[in-house]
Amino acid sequence: MLQSKLFSKTRRESPKDDVSKNASILIRAGFINKEMAGVYSFLPLGLRTLNKIIQIIREEMDALGGQELLMSALQEKETWEASDRWDDDVVDVWFKTKLKNNTEIGLATTHEEPLTKLLTEHIHSYRDLPTLVYQFQTKFRNELRAKGGLLRTREFIMKDLYSFCRDKEEHGKVYESLKKAYVKIFERVGLGDITYLTFASGGSFSPYSHEFQTVTLAGEDNIYVDEGKRIAVNAEVLKDEVLSDLGLKKEDLIPKKAIEVGNIFTLGTRFSEALGLVYADEAGVKKPVFMGSYGIGPARLMGTIIEALGSDNEMIWPENVAPFRVHLINLGNDKNAKEQTLKIYKTLTDKGVEVLCDDRDGATAGEKFGDADLIGIPLRVVVSEKSISSGGVEFVDRRDGKVSIISAKEAVEKLK
Repeated sequence: MLQSKLFSKTRRESPKDDVSKNASILIRAGFINKEMAGVYSFLPLGLRTLNKIIQIIREEMDALGGQELLMSALQEKETWEASDRWDDDVVDVWFKTKLKNNTEIGLATTHEEPLTKLLTEHIHSYRDLPTLVYQFQTKFRNELRAKGGLLRTREFIMKDLYSFCRDKEEHGKVYESLKKAYVKIFERVGLGDITYLTFASGGSFSPYSHEFQTVTLAGEDNIYVDEGKRIAVNAEVLKDEVLSDLGLKKEDLIPKKAIEVGNIFTLGTRFSEALGLVYADEAGVKKPVFMGSYGIGPARLMGTIIEALGSDNEMIWPENVAPFRVHLINLGNDKNAKEQTLKIYKTLTDKGVEVLCDDRDGATAGEKFGDADLIGIPLRVVVSEKSISSGGVEFVDRRDGKVSIISAKEAVEKLK
């Protein structure tokens, strides 16, 4: 991408109506646009980063045998009445509307019910289990207060995976594999060191659910961390009997603020019984399918990366989720430097390297570097009359601050 052709522009001023760090940086850097409270559009740079996060999650779900589909956002009333979750007194974040024939419908907040209903057509025998099905799908939640930029929105993409197993034992094995996959995801997006498996309140079929909490002062949740064991307890379940059950000592726990970036739940047979999802076991006996659900919000994760790793005025994206591999910057008006910049740009793109090339005429060095700091690509190659006279290009790794002058050929080899 040539930056002179990029329609989205950086901004000098922070948005007045969005005080969160993630919204401020992402709007100023031209990654997102705020449409209304709790609703954001993703511009080209932001969509590239969002898609990279989605792809990392997809790869880990596929590695477990997950099968991706895409379900509808529009939901029929009857499906949700079967589980008693259509009533606004039970689920208070529905967006509901009516068709022209006066049929009441809703916009999905989650997908346990419709997917369970769908699989009644496809799961019949123990041979069909376990089955793991997931999607990246837009959800709608009528939050009373949308806040925190991308951290709490009314329209958002959710990766929701659902597991369908024969019984609690088989579910336990699948559940543990998902737990490990989530750890890998947070490592790959650059949050592994500060994200903790956190014990939270469970449901009818399990004493606990598990959250993944990323430590940052911007967090809404209070957790207590055992750094040695790398696990945490949500404040809502911080009781002596819980600590005893988990083998934790109160004196080893450190209170921290955190953002919930993922959660996994044992659902048991609640939805399968309500919607008639049964299978025949080896003896031909009909039994309800045992279920689990596993969620991550890719955009929320994107906002969390900013909150945890960004400053108020700049960002350094983890390499795996940066919008481009390298930011190639031409400085000054030297003809030779411009030609060298475009030559490097073509060579890298021909080799499949993702490059954002700042070829803008009229922008000062300060403006180019200021924009580059906001956009946050960790690797930078600067071409100028000065760098050429010193032997090539300036190669900058912003993660450790190292700067070196190397030949253009060496730069290409480093970046391939």
